[in-house]
Amino acid sequence: MNTTSVMAMAAAIVEAHREQLGLAPSDASTPACGHDDPVYRAAKQASRTLGFIEADAECVAAAWQARTQRTGAFDATAWPDEPCDFGIAPHPRANGFAPCPISLGLYAVLPDAAWVGRMARAGVPTVQLRFKSDDEDAVQREVESAIDAVRGTGARLFINDHWQAAIHAGAYGVHLGQEDIDLADLDAIRGAGLRLGLSTHGYAEMLRADRISPSYIAMGAVYATTLKQMATVPQGPGRLGAYALLMRHHSLVAIGGIDAGRLPDVLKSGVGSVAVVRALVTAEQPEVTAAYWISQLA
Repeated sequence: MNTTSVMAMAAAIVEAHREQLGLAPSDASTPACGHDDPVYRAAKQASRTLGFIEADAECVAAAWQARTQRTGAFDATAWPDEPCDFGIAPHPRANGFAPCPISLGLYAVLPDAAWVGRMARAGVPTVQLRFKSDDEDAVQREVESAIDAVRGTGARLFINDHWQAAIHAGAYGVHLGQEDIDLADLDAIRGAGLRLGLSTHGYAEMLRADRISPSYIAMGAVYATTLKQMATVPQGPGRLGAYALLMRHHSLVAIGGIDAGRLPDVLKSGVGSVAVVRALVTAEQPEVTAAYWISQLA
């Protein structure tokens, strides 16, 4: 197949998916291609034109090639969404972490044990302690205080980053970022029976997380957030829907810049949980705000 045909296929893909998945391209140059399969090349070019970063465009291109070979037909309108085309292994798996509910509901990310207890008592079903300190003793005390704070409330408590303290105190689960995966002892977390949540920011990171078989996968940032520097631009609700469809066998959490006005679009994606940070801790009436979000996610 000649270059003109490849470019025509790429243009057809872009035309079919620009409205839902397109973002400003980060690089307008012709992408590097690992081989000459025309569908792969067309999908790689289209993905880059739609603004996917190199690593994610590579995943999409390989999946498009696999889907075309599996079905025997190229369809520019059908964005790849079958796990097998992305090399995702079927469930259940021998290396899987302890499961958590497919729908975690409102997921409050909170700065200390006092806030954890306050939101747990307000009925928030899933809470995360994101306590920032280099003092290991202080971390252990805060983790233990957070566990005490949720006792009797029914809230599921995840500990951000501090997996050793979470194991020692017997927390419900641990949440790790991509940069923490290689540093944490995943076998120790799994062996202790703790649940594991992992942050992801696109196809490549989702596939990496999936191979670990975590309890849930967090996907973002959906919208712009000032809370931390993000490695990728906001993904938007359209991409969130595509990610959620691919990762439908996992418990999923949407995170990043989500407020009450954006919540309906986020929920259309099919995720079973929405994580919020400032929406609660900066609210004039946090308990009232929590009750509203809980009702919307019920």
